[in-house]
Amino acid sequence: MRPSQAIRPLLSALNAAGKYSFKPPSFSVDNLIVGGGVVGLAIARKLVIQRPNDTTILVERHSTAGQETSSRNSEVVHAGIYYPSRTLKSILCIRGRRLLYDYCHKNHIPYQKIGKLIVALPNQVAEIKALHDHASSLHLPESQEPAVPIQLLTGDEARAMEPALSPDIAAALWSPETGIVDSHALMESFERDIGETSLSYSTKVVRIDRINEPRGKPGWVVQFVATDTSSGGEPQAVYTRSLINAAGLGAPFLTNEILPEHQWIPSYFARGSYVTCHGGRKLGVKRLLYPMPVKGMAGLGTHLTMDLAGNIKFGPDVEWITLGTKGEQGDNEPWKTWLTPSEERLNDMHTAIQTYLPGVSPSDLVPDYVGIRPKLAGPDGGFRDFVIRLDTADKDRGEGKMVSLLGIESPGLTSSLAIADMVVSNVLH
Repeated sequence: MRPSQAIRPLLSALNAAGKYSFKPPSFSVDNLIVGGGVVGLAIARKLVIQRPNDTTILVERHSTAGQETSSRNSEVVHAGIYYPSRTLKSILCIRGRRLLYDYCHKNHIPYQKIGKLIVALPNQVAEIKALHDHASSLHLPESQEPAVPIQLLTGDEARAMEPALSPDIAAALWSPETGIVDSHALMESFERDIGETSLSYSTKVVRIDRINEPRGKPGWVVQFVATDTSSGGEPQAVYTRSLINAAGLGAPFLTNEILPEHQWIPSYFARGSYVTCHGGRKLGVKRLLYPMPVKGMAGLGTHLTMDLAGNIKFGPDVEWITLGTKGEQGDNEPWKTWLTPSEERLNDMHTAIQTYLPGVSPSDLVPDYVGIRPKLAGPDGGFRDFVIRLDTADKDRGEGKMVSLLGIESPGLTSSLAIADMVVSNVLH
């Protein structure tokens, strides 16, 4: 990992260089969602269902859904163990987990509630006991019932469940509510619920303007270009009464477009590599395996997960990266050059894996894919919660709402349906 002092935030806005001038809108909609990842799709779906008389459109710069964070993760349905009580990450993860399992069951989305073991070395026993106590105390604001089933095990009890675990493992937590889901099938199902006419792919937002004319309707003019060049790259503009910024890695760029430069929101990025474990079935592992989180790291450790076919993979690790320091987003997303997997991370990842699963050899590991986490703080920033920010076109009347979803990393997939409920029912009400 690079030294923390070398990690600088990226300060950027869509149209910082002034490439695109204001363009009057050629049509209008009631709701415009920017970003076709799992969260943006969930919000669009909720709006279409809950407000059938509204015109709702989702625009996404890629040609298909979920090409960034939503398709470059572990596909784990999280139980909600780690997050501080009463934070959005905790509340939305717990609610979202329940909603997600219910949705997958009713809509025949492939998933498995296979559970996971969080394992601890002798020097981590006190920490895992504290994590058990924390998880056991969690409940949703409207209920005093425990919300996260969890069980503290000895090392021997954990090895009885997973014999391949290291003899050094001294304790473990068993989380029966953790699972895995086919994220692509989930997003495809959301797309069907939304309807093809409300989805506009290969459409990149390049400018946002607040409209607050005294006799007009407060709202937003959003300018976009087609990225497939079928329209010659000529920008178009749309007026929207409500604007939902679910742009993931690029979400701060959209929010910064309406803020003075001294208020720009910084973006940090943590790169995570995943590796396939060839011959992983010989380990006989049947559940997800997570090491205890390391303080100061951006994730939950280099853990073992698997797909619905039983193929084993490890990751993600954490590599903080700097993507410039200031300027316009440009035509190419700055993180693209970091999405190529390499063998550089294999030795460090293997070392981490060996602490809890010694049967994995270096030759078993093959680079698979890379994901980028959208961060609101750098390596020394500590815990940062999801941010659901509200701006309005008319501040006095509170009309013309723009909702920005910032720092939506893990557990964003698990939380997606709960985030959609909060945005549509509470923020946009």
